[in-house]
Amino acid sequence: MAEDAVGDTPPQWCVSQKATMASWALGAILAMLASLIIAANVLVAIVLLCHIQKSGSKGLCFVLNLALADAMVGFTVMGLAMDELSQPFHPSQNFCILRMAFVTSSSAASILSLILVACDRHLAIRKPFHYFQLVTGLRVGVCVVGLWLVAATVGFLPVFIPRFQRVNNHWKCSFFNVFHPSYMLTMFCFGFFPALFLFLYLYCDMLKIASVHVQHILEVEQAGLGGGCPPPRATSDMKAMRTVALLIGCFTLSWLPFFITGVVQMVCSECFPYKVIENFFWLLGLGNSLLNPLLYSYWQRDVQLQLSQLAAGVKRRLLLHLGSTRCFPGRDTKALPAVSCLELQD
Repeated sequence: MAEDAVGDTPPQWCVSQKATMASWALGAILAMLASLIIAANVLVAIVLLCHIQKSGSKGLCFVLNLALADAMVGFTVMGLAMDELSQPFHPSQNFCILRMAFVTSSSAASILSLILVACDRHLAIRKPFHYFQLVTGLRVGVCVVGLWLVAATVGFLPVFIPRFQRVNNHWKCSFFNVFHPSYMLTMFCFGFFPALFLFLYLYCDMLKIASVHVQHILEVEQAGLGGGCPPPRATSDMKAMRTVALLIGCFTLSWLPFFITGVVQMVCSECFPYKVIENFFWLLGLGNSLLNPLLYSYWQRDVQLQLSQLAAGVKRRLLLHLGSTRCFPGRDTKALPAVSCLELQD
């Protein structure tokens, strides 16, 4: 009987090999996700910075800050990916706490930046005539600095308060291994859920205003005063409604499962396995940092134009470079003017 029991138990090297393969798979997924997050947000940040310098738009500074916060999320996730790919890896308790504090701070900055963008758009719709008087450079700077201070406070609170730390000899750096449930519950209930409700209220109110505008325009059109084709205002408002609904849906579906299951797991540790939360729901929340640059750049028409101009400029330079290297190879390039290469390409 003892031999059968031993034979039914998988060998230790097999369990260790499976754990290593799982860590490699998770590390590869995190590295790919982090690379996409960094590339997308850095590109959008460059485009936004160029457009802000040209137009002087203060409201786009909030979208720029969102791109920078999401890029920081990508950098912190890349560190976690390197930890997974470096197994066996036995970090210290202080290292894990600092690593997860940076992850939490950058994620909090991303969520708070979404709130600032929502407040800016809501103010532009509610008070369009006073918007440029209210949104000044000084106020934008104060809001951005305050946002990062709040995000750093939320993320590094367990570093300064040992009561919020959990002493664990487990090798993996994760939320539930280094943070005490009291800190997680406080952050969820007093941080995320109020921010979620505020985010939903602002965008639902904007959705209501846009729907009222569309209804009024359609009534005018039905009365025969709007012409045969839909007016541009109705088309833009319908597009704004679809974009706002998409923003609400993506943000809610990205982060809500992680926070709800996290609260359930803290209250009842046996009700929901935390590995599912960390390996699946947390990755879903991180995916929001990849969706943000795509959604908000699609929402801003000026950003779309700047992106197309940037792509056209890169394509033009690439064609010029290829044309200059392919035209009459082996001869002296000084003897041939650059115009002849362009003419040959045409």
